Amino acid sequence: MSTTIAPVVRRRRYTSVLQQQGALIGLIVLVVFGALRYGESFATGFNVQSVLAGDAKYALVALGMCFVIMTGGIDLSVGSVAALGGVVAVQVSGAGLVPALAAAVAAGAAVGLVNGVLVARYRLAPFLVTLATLLVARGLALRLADARAAVADRDSGFTDLGAWTFLGVPVAFWIVVLLFGAGALALHRTGFGRNVLAVGGNEDAARLMGLPVDRTKVAVYVLSGALAGTAGAFLGAQTGSVDAAAGQGWELTAIAAVVVGGTLLTGGVGSVLGTLVGVLLLQLIFNLIVFENSRGGVQISSYWESVIRGAFLLAVVLLQVRLTRRNRTPASA
Repeated sequence: MSTTIAPVVRRRRYTSVLQQQGALIGLIVLVVFGALRYGESFATGFNVQSVLAGDAKYALVALGMCFVIMTGGIDLSVGSVAALGGVVAVQVSGAGLVPALAAAVAAGAAVGLVNGVLVARYRLAPFLVTLATLLVARGLALRLADARAAVADRDSGFTDLGAWTFLGVPVAFWIVVLLFGAGALALHRTGFGRNVLAVGGNEDAARLMGLPVDRTKVAVYVLSGALAGTAGAFLGAQTGSVDAAAGQGWELTAIAAVVVGGTLLTGGVGSVLGTLVGVLLLQLIFNLIVFENSRGGVQISSYWESVIRGAFLLAVVLLQVRLTRRNRTPASA
């Protein structure tokens, strides 16, 4: 009996490690590959700063998406909410950095609250609700910006956020690290985190246990919206302006990073820190494409980024399905 069970236990252990740490392993492999193939130009402080600064806004959107997906939901509105938050932040930038950030967070949280109430209280499908608010938020961004790029006030200190560094790393990314650390603690050390996983694992069982299912759902959508709005503010601070068309496709990037980081699309299982690794991994892939193009070898057009991102996401989802099925195989089999 034990000789039959032992291989199954080892297999489950290996598949669990691959599912949870596969993104980290891939990230390390690509960093080593980049350093060996492209040398000092890849490992320079300028390249590292550029990648991490660009990662910050995507990471914020992915963090909120991670909590939504862990409840079994989805938020397709985050890209449009980021555009709305960015436009609002830029227009308020004359009042300073803090008011601009607060305005962006408030705008995003408001859209998230609408999403959460419609999903939790009215039992509407998250896909349809967030698809509708995607259109609404994009329309509001276009209206506020008068269908053109909104330009930030460069004398108020708002754009300094995009230039500040600490220990050679952009301050924006340090903020992201702090938020992800807080998110990981909230997930594993608080009742809110346990409720998120319980709702995603089995919503009906969570209701029977008396858990605040509706409140938890509303909270994760508000969190997602607030973080998306903050991401838009980061974009405005880094570029000095925000086009109302900004943020297109960010929702797919966020979903890809969350899934790559080990969170199941079915909910109930997820990793906050794994999501951060997923963001870094995806952005590193595109960074390597830029370096490969600069060598004059294989030329990969920027238009292929979406194709690569989609194919990568599909491959990871298929791998997740396979690993999950293998883990559910009875030990007596």
